[in-house]
Amino acid sequence: QVPLVESGGGSVQAGDSLRLSCAPSGRTFSILAMAWFRQAPGKEREFVAAINWNGARTYYADSVKGRFTISRDNVKHTVDLQMNSLKPEDTAVYYCAAGLGSPSYTTGNYNYWGQGTQVTVSS
Repeated sequence: QVPLVESGGGSVQAGDSLRLSCAPSGRTFSILAMAWFRQAPGKEREFVAAINWNGARTYYADSVKGRFTISRDNVKHTVDLQMNSLKPEDTAVYYCAAGLGSPSYTTGNYNYWGQGTQVTVSS
């Protein structure tokens, strides 16, 4: 079992920044692909960003490319999502996910999920 705990959400103004953090536990963390997804009210959960096991490869949704940065620290066992230039359309519950395979854009490829953290961006 790899429990995931997200932190760092909150309410901000458009243009502000937030940093989300995910703290998995378990000895398999360093071999897991990690990702962030988000779900806005009435919408399906969508891919935001992913990172491979050693941080060498990152992937982003077009909607966040250039504004968000995913990173991981395999010593501290954390995965962060730095979100800059936030927009109202970024408002959603953000979920951390972990998978045993390669990074993927689809939810079905991730084995473990956190409970989510709310991000609200007002104009």
